This record gives sequence, C-alpha cells and structure tokens, in this order.
Amino acid sequence: MKDVAPLFTRADGKYVFARWGRPIVPVVFGVDDATLAVFKGAIEAVVTLANHQMAETDPELGANLMVFFCIDWDELPAVPNLDRLVPDLLPLVGRLKSADANQYRIFRFDEGGAIRAAFVFLRMDEHLSAVGADTLALSQAVQTILLWSDTAFDEMPPLAMIDGKAVLRPEIADVIRAAYDPVMPAMAQDASHTLRLEARLTKPS
Repeated sequence: MKDVAPLFTRADGKYVFARWGRPIVPVVFGVDDATLAVFKGAIEAVVTLANHQMAETDPELGANLMVFFCIDWDELPAVPNLDRLVPDLLPLVGRLKSADANQYRIFRFDEGGAIRAAFVFLRMDEHLSAVGADTLALSQAVQTILLWSDTAFDEMPPLAMIDGKAVLRPEIADVIRAAYDPVMPAMAQDASHTLRLEARLTKPS
C-alpha cells in the first residue's frame, strides 16, 4: 500500500490515528456460544497479528471491547447499565433508526489518546444476517483494532473472499502490524505520522 493517509483521514479532513493502549478484553452479547467462540477467535487472531495482547479482565471496566447484537435498535435502551457506558444512548438510537444503520462503533480513549474501550452495535438486518459469522467477526475485529477513518473502507473493504472464505487483505494486515510497532505512538493527529507507517511497510528487496 503506497498511501496510508486516507485510512486515517476523516471526511472532515482531519487526520486521527489511535491504537489500543491496554490489553483487549472482549465480551459479546446476544449470540449463542458457537458465535461467541467465532468472535473471540477472530479478535484473538487480529490481536496476535498486531502483536498486541488480550487479557481475562480489564481493571477499569472488566471488559473493554463490548459487542452487542440486536434485531431492533430499540432493544439497546433495555440493556442494563448500557446508558452509563454510552452517554446519550436514546438520541443515538434515534439517529441509528433514522439512518437505517445496521452497525455502529464507539471508541473511548485514555488521557494519552490511546484506545481504552470500544463498543460495537450490530443490528441483524437482512444484509448482516446474510453474512457468515466468521466474516462478520473478522470484519469487526479489524475495524476495532485501530481507529480507522470513517471513510477508510468505503471503496474497498478490509476483507477479501478467497475460495469462499473471508481473509484480511495483506495490505491492511501490513498497516495493522506497522501501527503496533512498539516505537510508534499510540495516538497521532498529524498526517506526517503516515510517513513513519509507510516506512514500516517497505519490505527490503
């Protein structure tokens, strides 16, 4: 990948990059045990790719990557204590319904700007219901391992289908690995950051 900047340049033109600053502790609500295992496996695979860590518990939140499945957005306000984790939950539900959205992600950050928590909401409409659990899980794992631009995957999704199986595109995998290089910052708001990322994508000949 020659130009990394669009992956972290938002629609308003601002460059915003962040990676996780703590081990990831996932929990998935609203699915059966088989789907839960698929999701945790996908998250673990992407975390391993990034050379990051997972843990059994987060000292602050217990779990810090929460995935919620629902059939209708109106189910969310009924989830106990969710309004504490997601301020302005009712207005958010209204916006999601108005937009006929089927997925939404919220990130929370620590004092240094690194990701400290992420909340993923998936409404299983006709489109998402047609997506295999492994594909959906890998897609969400990739989209929560970094704070990507809101337009990062508008033209090309992060996954590709090979022999009927979803796999992470190699160029996106390379960006994830480079972003988690220990010498790289956990947060950046200057596009010059992409020069350091791209330098780590260049493989010696």
